[in-house]
Amino acid sequence: MPFNKPHLEFHTLDMNSGWETPPGYPTGIKQKILASDLDETKKTGSRSRILRFDPGVFTTDPFVHDHWEEVFLFSGDLTVGNDRNGKGGEPFNPLTYACRPPGAYHGPFKSEKGCMLFEIHYYDETQNKK
Repeated sequence: MPFNKPHLEFHTLDMNSGWETPPGYPTGIKQKILASDLDETKKTGSRSRILRFDPGVFTTDPFVHDHWEEVFLFSGDLTVGNDRNGKGGEPFNPLTYACRPPGAYHGPFKSEKGCMLFEIHYYDETQNKK
C-alpha cells in the first residue's frame, strides 16, 4: 500500500497554533503534525511532526512502538535515559539524530531549557505482509 500523505510544497508554518499534547505525554510536551497518513491500527502509513519540550519537562518511562522512528534535535537540549524523577541520563545538543526500529525501547527524556525535534514515524509495510 503506498503512502497517502498530502503533496505539500514549501509553505510557512504557523508556529503559534496547531500544537497538541500527544496521548500519554506530560502537558509540557506538544506536537505539531506536519503531514500524516499514519494508521496505528492498520499499521500503515507515515507521519512527520515537530515535537516541542517546554523547559524542565521530563517523561518518566521508556517508550516503545511498532513503527520506525527517526528523530532530529534541531534546537535546545535533550537528555535521554533520566530516571522517574528527571535525574541523570545522557545529554544531547542540537544537530543530533536517532533512528529507531520497531520495538526499540527509548527514553525517558527531559529537556532543561526546552527543545524542538523533527520526527518521522513510519511502518515498513513490506514486513506487514509477512
